[in-house]
Amino acid sequence: MKITFHGAARTVTGSMHLVECNRQRVLLECGLFQGRRKEAFKRNRNLPFDARRVDAMILSHAHIDHSGNIPNLVRSGFDGHIYCTAATRDLCSIMLRDSAYIQEKDVAYVNKKRARRGKPPVEPIYTTADAEASLQHFVDLQYRRWFEVGRGIRAQFYDAGHILGSAITVLESRGLIKTTRLGFTGDLGRIDLPLLEDPEVPPEPLDVLIIESTYGNRHHGPIQETETKLARVVNETAKRGGKVIIPAFAIERTQEIIYSLHKLTDAGRIPDLPIFVDSPLAINATDIFRAHHECFDDETNAFLLSEHDPFGFGRLRYTRTVEESKAINEVREPCIVISASGMCEAGRILHHLKNNIQDERNTVLIVSYQAPNTLGRKLVERQPVVRIFGEEYHLNAPVEIINGYSSHADRDELLGWLCRLPQLPRHVFIVHGDEDQALPLADAIRKLGVSSVRVPTRGESYTV
Repeated sequence: MKITFHGAARTVTGSMHLVECNRQRVLLECGLFQGRRKEAFKRNRNLPFDARRVDAMILSHAHIDHSGNIPNLVRSGFDGHIYCTAATRDLCSIMLRDSAYIQEKDVAYVNKKRARRGKPPVEPIYTTADAEASLQHFVDLQYRRWFEVGRGIRAQFYDAGHILGSAITVLESRGLIKTTRLGFTGDLGRIDLPLLEDPEVPPEPLDVLIIESTYGNRHHGPIQETETKLARVVNETAKRGGKVIIPAFAIERTQEIIYSLHKLTDAGRIPDLPIFVDSPLAINATDIFRAHHECFDDETNAFLLSEHDPFGFGRLRYTRTVEESKAINEVREPCIVISASGMCEAGRILHHLKNNIQDERNTVLIVSYQAPNTLGRKLVERQPVVRIFGEEYHLNAPVEIINGYSSHADRDELLGWLCRLPQLPRHVFIVHGDEDQALPLADAIRKLGVSSVRVPTRGESYTV
């Protein structure tokens, strides 16, 4: 079995790993790389392998850094099945279309500015038509059921507890002499997070494990502390007469924030402010959440029985149209605005940041990981001046950071999950983490007794 790590190698975005076994090529993920615009465009447009020679693809979950380049994969000649869970398929059906739409709209906006400066237009990585064509390749499957991927290759999904429908993959290659079993965490979730079940542990031993490391050297606080900090930020901003601007991934993070705000409002811990969810994608995703109760944990199902809808309450307003989005700028009373994208690289959040970060009464609340060189990371670093749509804006609004909502397991949770496997794998590859997270996690796994632990670089191959 040969594994080549084409993405999310010593970085967090652009997950893409090619497994070659039994004379077949199986791609794990095909995500968009996010970072400096020119570099991201080049890497995303030009796939590092011949898509026509990939026999099948397995997708762990719907986040764009794992699924977002699938339309380009299909446009480049891939003609196989894309295996995932039903919830992942449903989420991708809206997310890939939305990704293409945002690219087209952002490119149109940028091209207007380029035309004024006499510069040639740029093109999106893929179009809405490409996204719709790629959806024809999806095949959805249930957790804990084997399915055939190719000759002598089968796979099985387990609940990763990361986002709705997220899956840990066990890929089994059956040879003449022996069978090799590879595990791939995708993104591993946390224990006791709101909404979802905890991550499962595959019951059979693994020979090889590919594990994420987004927070491989950090620790999350208890979710109760997270909600306390959220209440503090909302209350302090409301007293200043400002707005809380929350860049949030449309999938999972938005629903978690809404759920927490619902509980805090019911408990009287925050004022009854207008709350705007300004993301058509998040609105559509929330409808998909409502349709997949089988993914919820016991606490959320109990809340459903008492409250009926954890994603709709009081002064919560979902805004779909551009006109409704623009109207939020005219709101003069304190309010909360939740908008995508989570790393502030595209979508309506850019307009809300542009209109609000220069006002010191407002607060920018970061509730998710921000990749290097993204606008979100620059806000986390509190750079005094940031560029939005090519223009400079002064960051006068306070920036607050809450990492407790992360749907990624932290260091202890990653190691704890690994130790609950029936036995330690012979080979461990650490991906989907910056070096300051991946390398310390590698040292910790070696101390557990795994001798072959590697942190691959992009393009590196290993045979096991």
